[in-house]
Amino acid sequence: MNARHSLTRRQQEIYDFLLQHNADFANPPTLDELCQAIGIKSRGSLHKHIQALVEAKLIQPANGRQRGIRLTENALESDNLIPMMGFIAAGSPIEAIENPEMMDIPELLKSQGSCYILQVKGESMIEDGILDGDWVIIERRSHARNGEIVVALIDGVDATLKHIEQHPGEIILHPANSTIGSMRFPSTQVEIQGVLVGQMRRYGNS
Repeated sequence: MNARHSLTRRQQEIYDFLLQHNADFANPPTLDELCQAIGIKSRGSLHKHIQALVEAKLIQPANGRQRGIRLTENALESDNLIPMMGFIAAGSPIEAIENPEMMDIPELLKSQGSCYILQVKGESMIEDGILDGDWVIIERRSHARNGEIVVALIDGVDATLKHIEQHPGEIILHPANSTIGSMRFPSTQVEIQGVLVGQMRRYGNS
């Protein structure tokens, strides 16, 4: 049984707060800081909820050296929460930006492997329905079949989203936009960092 399914409403609220703000704290919050953040007046009451989350293996048990309330790796990887790692170019390659935060996605949009999310910048993949501002779900992989859409890291610095065509000694990265040409590189210049497995889009400005 999934540990989250047995949480009370207040325990779920605490857990969700810690997940959503995990990257905001310079150091893991103390009980007092957490009480203030979520509006709980009784430190003792919060401690009981924290203990329940520890038993659910979502929060690390406290010890003499550890200060603050830390989520377990199991909590960060549970359900459909995967890291949003920054932006990926769907035009000319740009420098990959790492800004990890956790996002909750539908189960059907990810694979069984380890995945992460990138937000698309540019229009070179529009003929495949991948638009500027879309989020793409990437399965971490260092290999791909010809024709798959991959995250390709060029010269260890610039990342781009393209169809891949592999030949001995050469890799060609193809856009899905007839107005943009393909890019050719020696195989030693390109590293596959993942393969596209899902996509999300937000409509409107709200």
